[in-house]
Amino acid sequence: MAFRCREAEGLPLGGFDVNRLAFLTCLLGLLLMTGPVGGATITDMLGRPVTVSGGPMRVVSLAPSLTEIVFALGRGDWLVGVTDFCDYPPETRSKPKIGGPMTPDLERIVQLRPNLVLATADGNPRHVVAQLARLRIPVFGVKPEGFAGILASVEAVGRALGAEATAADLDREIRNRVAVTNHTLADRPHPSVLYLVWTDPLIAAGPTRYIHDLIRMAGGGNVVRDRSVPYPRLGWEEIVKAAPEVILVATDHDKVNVSIGEEWKGWHSVPAVRAGRIIAVPGESINRPGPRVVEGLELLARAIHPEAFAHLEKR
Repeated sequence: MAFRCREAEGLPLGGFDVNRLAFLTCLLGLLLMTGPVGGATITDMLGRPVTVSGGPMRVVSLAPSLTEIVFALGRGDWLVGVTDFCDYPPETRSKPKIGGPMTPDLERIVQLRPNLVLATADGNPRHVVAQLARLRIPVFGVKPEGFAGILASVEAVGRALGAEATAADLDREIRNRVAVTNHTLADRPHPSVLYLVWTDPLIAAGPTRYIHDLIRMAGGGNVVRDRSVPYPRLGWEEIVKAAPEVILVATDHDKVNVSIGEEWKGWHSVPAVRAGRIIAVPGESINRPGPRVVEGLELLARAIHPEAFAHLEKR
């Protein structure tokens, strides 16, 4: 079983045809001749000044997490384009598609006449942002580093979309739910945890990703310590050496049981295998750095410490 990556790490993908760029620039100029002018200039999370209009906008999102933030802020009706992987909330599925986060269709984006594009440093290649800038399309970037960075992303997008009050309410709700989880897990031991975003090949979440924070907040300790690669590929020998007490496997579905195949059964020296603690967790709310990440935290906490929530299950 393999987790289908919904929001890949951004990597440069090469150049772009100059003639096509010139054509798109001209096309955009024609499309925007009657568009709004002026607006406020705000700084995005990449330190770049971005001019945004003061009223309803035409927004394109280049990542599922950003789409979810826009809807959570009550601005879903402003979205005129989303990626092929944007599927939550359900209303997103009827929005025009602009390709994948790594390979957006610039012609399609231009045709949608956006006056703001939302991008993420973790999921969109730099050259895409540069090309959009050459097309004079404002691009507001977020950089969700760690759990705190996700909350900062919500706040930043709230500023860009004029939804500061809603963003503050959402931040407060998330923090309150985190506090409840912290209280529930108080004084619990911290078992060693391996979180797999993919199983063929074995790819884990490293200590530089926000998932590392989620594991810690959920009462566990990430066994992956290599900081050189965000999502390192592991061999079974490395897993045996790390000796995780819990193995969490991200899936595309909310309720999937991870069967221990023959390749797993042979590794009885791994505590998690020996104890049968290989647990499927729905990857959508965990692997997307958006407002549902608090649901992901709660799911991880229940998977790592089911005994702490047993009294709630009986209600």
